[in-house]
Amino acid sequence: MHRLFAALLALALAGIPVAAAAAEPRCGANDPLRRPFFGDTHVHTGYSQDASTQGNRATPRDAYRFARGEPLAIQPWDAEGNSLRTIQLSRPLDFTVVTDHAEQIGEVHICKTPGLEGHDSLVCKLYRSWPNVAFFVMNGVYSFRPERWGFCGEDGEHCLAAARNIWQDTQDAAEEAYDRSPECRFTSFVGYEWTSMANSGHLHRNVVFRNETVPELPISHMETGPSGLELWRRLESECREGKPGCEAITIPHNSNLSRGSAFTSAVTPGEPITAEEVLLRARYERLAEVMQHKGDSECFLSADVTDEACGFEKTTRGGPEGVSSLLGFGADDEADQGINMVREALKRGLALDARYGANPFRFGLIASTDTHLAAPGLTEERTFQGHGGAGASHASSLPPGLIDSIGYNPGGLAVLWAEENSREALFGAMLRREAYGTSGTRPMLRFFGGWEFASDLCNARDLVAQGYAQGVPMGGSLPAQPAAAQAPVFVMSALRDPAETASPLERIEVVKGWLEDGELREQVVTVAGGDAATSVDLETCAQSGPATSSLCSVWRDPDFDADERAFYYARLRENPSCRWSQWACVDAGVRCSDPATIGEGFEPCCAPEHRPVVQERAWSSPIWFEPPGA
Repeated sequence: MHRLFAALLALALAGIPVAAAAAEPRCGANDPLRRPFFGDTHVHTGYSQDASTQGNRATPRDAYRFARGEPLAIQPWDAEGNSLRTIQLSRPLDFTVVTDHAEQIGEVHICKTPGLEGHDSLVCKLYRSWPNVAFFVMNGVYSFRPERWGFCGEDGEHCLAAARNIWQDTQDAAEEAYDRSPECRFTSFVGYEWTSMANSGHLHRNVVFRNETVPELPISHMETGPSGLELWRRLESECREGKPGCEAITIPHNSNLSRGSAFTSAVTPGEPITAEEVLLRARYERLAEVMQHKGDSECFLSADVTDEACGFEKTTRGGPEGVSSLLGFGADDEADQGINMVREALKRGLALDARYGANPFRFGLIASTDTHLAAPGLTEERTFQGHGGAGASHASSLPPGLIDSIGYNPGGLAVLWAEENSREALFGAMLRREAYGTSGTRPMLRFFGGWEFASDLCNARDLVAQGYAQGVPMGGSLPAQPAAAQAPVFVMSALRDPAETASPLERIEVVKGWLEDGELREQVVTVAGGDAATSVDLETCAQSGPATSSLCSVWRDPDFDADERAFYYARLRENPSCRWSQWACVDAGVRCSDPATIGEGFEPCCAPEHRPVVQERAWSSPIWFEPPGA
C-alpha cells in the first residue's frame, strides 16, 4: 500500500517546478538573490455579486489602475452618478490578482445589461431595485440550493454565455495591465474566487493561474457543489490536463470563519482527510491567507495556546444585521476557533505526513485585503475607508462616525521573493512558497534554515548568498542532516518599512511546531529584539520608544530531536501604533472621559471591545524538517 501511495504521490507532484527551476530572465532588473514584491491576491470588483449590490461600479481595469497608483472613485454616488469618495495608494503595488466570485458573474451581467435574455426577470428587477435584499436572496439561494435561476435558461445557457463574456473581459483586463516591457513595473494574474459555504462556514478559495492560459470558464460552486476536492479534480481535467500550459494554485482564506471546517475533509466538512485529498491538496494549496479584512487566522488564545500575540485582530463582530446567521459572517464559536487557525493546520499536517507520507497542509503564508471596493493594497491605518464585503458598504450614503465596524481591519499584503517582477518568476515563488504576509505595512523579512550557518552570519555582507548556498529559504525543507550537525540553525533578518509613517521594529520570533510521541506541540521564542519601553499616546497617536530599523538573529534549536517532524516560521512584530479606528476617533476629537466629545457614530471608540492600538507584523512561510527516511 505504501509503495502504491508513493507512486501516486510522485505522479500527483510531477511537473511542479521547484526552487531550482528558475524562470528565464525577462525583465531588465533581474536579481538571482531575489527581491520582495508586494501585492494583493484577493480583490473584488463590481463583477462580484456581493460587491455590486453594495454599490461597487468598478471593473477589473479600474482595480489594476488603482494598484498601479491611480485614483479610484468609490461609492456612494450622487443622483448624477458622481462619486462622493476618491481613494489612492501612497505606494503602488508590484502585482495584483483580481478574484471576483465565479458564482453569479453571468447572472449579475444579465441583470445589469438591458436587452439580454433574463434582464427583465423578477430576480433581476429585485437586483436593480432593492440591491440589499437581492444580496441576501441571491447569495442565500445559491448557497443552499446550487441550481441556477429560471431566467438562466435550459442548462443555464444564458447565464453561462454571459459568464464567458465577463471571464474574457477579466482576462483581457489582466493582459492589458501586465507590463511586458523590460521595465516590468507591474504584474497581473488571471484569477477568481471559488465560494463554498458548506457547514455554514467560509471554505472559500482564491484560484490563481500561472499565465494567460486558463479554462473556458471559472470553475464555480455551481459546477462542483461544496466539495473542494471536486474543484481540484476539475482544475486537473480542465486546466492542467485539458489546456497545455495551464497551471493553477488555490489559496484558502478566512479559516477563522470556517466553523472548524477549513482544514478538515474537503468533501465532508468536519471529517478526516482522505488519501486522494492529501494528494490534490499537496499539489494545489501552496499558500494560505493568514490575514485579511475579516480578521487574523494565525492562531487563537486558548488553554493550550498561551502566545499572547495570538490575540491580534480577531473578528469580534459580524457584518451587516442578519448576515452572520444567514451567510456565516462573524466570529465562530470559541470552541471552533483554535482548529480554524493556520498554525493548528500546520501542526496537524505533520501528523498527516506521518500517516500518509505527504502533507496536505504544507503551505506558505501570505496576507491580502479581500477588498470589495476594487481597492487592492488599501491597507494604511490612517486613511482606511473600509473594504465593503462583510463590512459597511456605504452604497447609498456616508453615515456619521466610524467608516466600518471596529471588528474589521484594513487587511494585509502578500510578499513574494522572486528574481524579477514577471508572472513566471512570481508564480514560481508561490509554488516554492518563498512568500510572507504582512498586516499591511511593508517591512522586508528574510528567513533561512540550514545546518552550518556561522553564529556571526548577521555581520556578513553576503548573508543572503550564504543563506541560499548553505540552506533553504522560507517555504523550503531542510536538507539531509550532516553527521556532525547537532541541530538546525536559522537566520532571520528584517528591515523596517521605509515609509516615514511606518513603525520601528520591536522583535523577531520563531514559531516552532512539532510532533512528539504522537502529540502536536508548539513553542514561540523571541530571538531578536524584545520588550521595549514603547508607548502610544491615545489622544494624539504619537509613539515613543526605541526606533529600531533592523533586526537579525542566528538561532539554533536547543530542543531539536532528529526523530520528530517539525516546522519553523518567523514572525516579525513592529512597535505598537494607533489602529485605524483610534486614528478616526482622534481625528474626530473623541475623548472617552468627556461624553460631550463623542459624536454620532463614534460610540464604538469608547466601547469595551474597542482595540485602540495595533501591533503590525509579518509572518514568514515555514521551513520544514522531516526525519531521515520519512
